[in-house]
Amino acid sequence: MRHLVNTTILALRQEIKYSLHAENLVLGTAAQESAYGKYTKQIGGGPALGKFQMEEATHNDIWKNFLKYKPRLARLILEISGLSEPDFKALETNDIYACAMCRVHYFRVKEPIPTTLNGYAYYWKQYYNTPKGKGTISEFINNYIKYVK
Repeated sequence: MRHLVNTTILALRQEIKYSLHAENLVLGTAAQESAYGKYTKQIGGGPALGKFQMEEATHNDIWKNFLKYKPRLARLILEISGLSEPDFKALETNDIYACAMCRVHYFRVKEPIPTTLNGYAYYWKQYYNTPKGKGTISEFINNYIKYVK
């Protein structure tokens, strides 16, 4: 998983500055959302897909309201993932695409990425899972320790 995340994030560095903390945050997201890639469809029949469990509404919003205005980044994402156009369903099987979309999701956030595990957990909860989401900060920390460390 670290190799996937590292190589994907490095491939985006032309448009998104690389940081180890961004890499760790994306790894923690996979640990929390899919048991580090074990699940590529949301348990219980929910709408999220991929190792980073992104929902279609989020995927589409990123393309419509962000990447539409960042054509170089949009082209780069499609290029590194081998896609010709955005494809929500590709998140389930195209790990590079799923990882890139997770990183872009965090890139949209104006607040800087934290530098500690607790910070990653709070950031994930606020900006990825959302305050109303079912996941908890303590789950994120436990899953990060279990899978990433």
